[in-house]
Amino acid sequence: MASRKSNSSRPTPARVLLVDDNVNGLGARKCVLEELGHRIWAVASGADAIETFAHHKFDLLVTDYRMPRMDGVELIAHLKKQAPDLPAILISGFVDALGLSESNTGADVVIQKSANEVSHLVRSVNRLLRRKPSRKGAASERALKAKRKAV
Repeated sequence: MASRKSNSSRPTPARVLLVDDNVNGLGARKCVLEELGHRIWAVASGADAIETFAHHKFDLLVTDYRMPRMDGVELIAHLKKQAPDLPAILISGFVDALGLSESNTGADVVIQKSANEVSHLVRSVNRLLRRKPSRKGAASERALKAKRKAV
């Protein structure tokens, strides 16, 4: 008798907040991430991202660097204050010129816009979503549950 695999063995799609003021870049990255099976919330500004983040839980942030009024580094800093374990990918055409790196942007991954951008994005998304949350996040979650139980 053949055994059936349950649907529970399939990973649940990640919830990805995608931010870019360029409609073409936003659309292209959204298609790539949807092809990977993820649920995408695509917004065109840092302000829209903050508003969306206030109403939804996300597993990953992917943002462009250069945007009007709030750049990607400022957006990452703002959202990580609320969700320190939120993985973030920063994409820019100015990585080398501006010296953007993981150590000075708050991003977990910095990707240069290039012919290889899509493959770098796919590998980075897969790696970050496989990563386990930090112990700090798990410990604070346990502490919160214990506190609720005591009340």
